[in-house]
Amino acid sequence: MRASLLQIAVNEGESVESRRRRVAALVRDQAGADLVVLPELWTTGAFAYEAFGSEAEPLDGPTYEAMAQAASDAAVWLHAGSIPERDPEGPLYNTSLVFSPSGDLVATYRKIHRFGFDKGEAVLMGAGDQLVTVRLPGTTLGVATCYDLRFPELFRGLVDAGAGTFVVPAGWPERRRSHWTLLAQARAVENQSFVLACGTAGTHAGVPQAGHSIVVDPWGEVLAEAGAAEEVLRVEFDPAKVATTREQFPALKDRMLGLAPPRR
Repeated sequence: MRASLLQIAVNEGESVESRRRRVAALVRDQAGADLVVLPELWTTGAFAYEAFGSEAEPLDGPTYEAMAQAASDAAVWLHAGSIPERDPEGPLYNTSLVFSPSGDLVATYRKIHRFGFDKGEAVLMGAGDQLVTVRLPGTTLGVATCYDLRFPELFRGLVDAGAGTFVVPAGWPERRRSHWTLLAQARAVENQSFVLACGTAGTHAGVPQAGHSIVVDPWGEVLAEAGAAEEVLRVEFDPAKVATTREQFPALKDRMLGLAPPRR
């Protein structure tokens, strides 16, 4: 499988509409890939909290239209990162969009774990409550977003739902970049799955971004890693390695579920 992770720079001075057009062109440039992945909240910037309300859009808004057309033009599966979604009957959500090579919207995922510790995203956006998987030829994607990476139980749930490849768009800050790499490898090793984690570059709302998008195999080996600046990270991987790894080292079969609480 050929994947392209588009590590988009989100900087002040570029309008959302200009960035949307630029990213759509980058997606079209990936014709020949099987899967293209964009970062979290690349239209606004994950830390640009003050812009969430003004830039929020419905699921069928301008980003949906641009990405659906770009996926169709390039004939790729496209995880279009996430947008600030405005639900007409509820709060804002941090929502991911996944498109088929024909440009159809095949899945959406509302981020379950909101970052901010009672401020920012944690209070401005609602929490999702459903795990999401997407079946592709050769693998099943498990969808997560940024801060979700710190919660292993979510990924175990995705494995139980059949996922063999995790796709994690993010707006991860540079000051915790070491956690980004560590957690991506941990989620790959403990679930014997591929991890494709796509971050943003640049600085938004005064927060420098980590970049360093990364692809990790089921043994925890890093197959490809970006630098800090805007970059297209291209990688080829074999989804069949998931089954092979789980057969060679069947740790998932040794899980002990339903354990009793400690005695007091």
